[in-house]
Amino acid sequence: MTADAHDLPGWRGGWLNRLVARPGFQSWAARFPLTRGRARADGAALFEIVQGFVHSQVLMALVELDIFRRLRAGPQTAEALGKACAVPTDRMQVLLQAGAAQGLLKRKRSGYALARQGAALMGVPGLEAMIRHHKAFYDDLRDPVALLRGEGDTQLARFWPYVFGSEIDPAEAATYSDLMAQSQRLVAEDTLRTTSLKGVSHLMDIGGGTGAFLEAAGHAAPGMNMTLFDLPQVVPDAQARFDAAGMADRVRIVPGSFREDRLPEGADAISLVRLLTDHADDTVRHLLASVFDALPPGGRLIVSEPMGGGARPERAGDVYFAFYTMAMQTGRARSAAEITALLTEAGFDQIRSPAPARAYVTRVVTAVRLA
Repeated sequence: MTADAHDLPGWRGGWLNRLVARPGFQSWAARFPLTRGRARADGAALFEIVQGFVHSQVLMALVELDIFRRLRAGPQTAEALGKACAVPTDRMQVLLQAGAAQGLLKRKRSGYALARQGAALMGVPGLEAMIRHHKAFYDDLRDPVALLRGEGDTQLARFWPYVFGSEIDPAEAATYSDLMAQSQRLVAEDTLRTTSLKGVSHLMDIGGGTGAFLEAAGHAAPGMNMTLFDLPQVVPDAQARFDAAGMADRVRIVPGSFREDRLPEGADAISLVRLLTDHADDTVRHLLASVFDALPPGGRLIVSEPMGGGARPERAGDVYFAFYTMAMQTGRARSAAEITALLTEAGFDQIRSPAPARAYVTRVVTAVRLA
């Protein structure tokens, strides 16, 4: 049992799969000295997948009860935390033990304390907000077969109405814009680590919300002018961000919709950050054609977003983001190859996809308009 079944040719792989699928074989393999190590490792890995939804809900409870921040000053007992959170001591003990088993907390003589990963969770911008936001995603995944069949409405489609080109209430816009801004800080870090803005005099970010990416880009390239193009509802918060960052004189905010309005001209680079993944192929084709027309010869395009569907499936793009966009009821996590094909169709050249710093945060594809 040194090779996985999918690595074996033809009938040999099928034969091995049929053998491994027999309960009697699994029982034998767990006892036989030459196979029991692999069998037990496979069993443990499979059980991690089976119990994954419980891990997620334990994390949600820890965040909702603010356990990480309560432990920031030092260890506390289950009794003290239970009183503070209005949870019976015995049940708080179960939650804390689960958090310790997941490596987020650790046991001490004086109770429970933060583990390194628990402390790190608080330091990741927007992560706690995203975990709280997952209540809507959990609801959409309650019946995954119904989701796959496209049956019924979803919570995430209601949370992100802009992807359908719908009219948006300003209060709703503020909610999703804040979540986008928090999560985009890490995306901006990895995007700017992967691609250089050297030589760019004017960067336009399309669909950039309240300007989190442009603010980071402005710090990375202090002499660069910038344009933010997004829906009118986000303009006040974007203006406040650039005023606070001291960038108001470098940034032009143009309200509009790329579905209906012509893109502003004058930028020699355009960024699309976590934008293509939210939209269907026809919308993406229209957007890329508009971007091509808005750029001058030699102009650069930067696409940064989570990707999936490639030849090597990976958890972030092909599990989390693939199902998230499915629940949004529009868009999908595309592979770098699929994005490259769409860019080529739009007329772009010199398309590059460098190795990502953290694939679970974002990947980058760059392109140039040569003519």
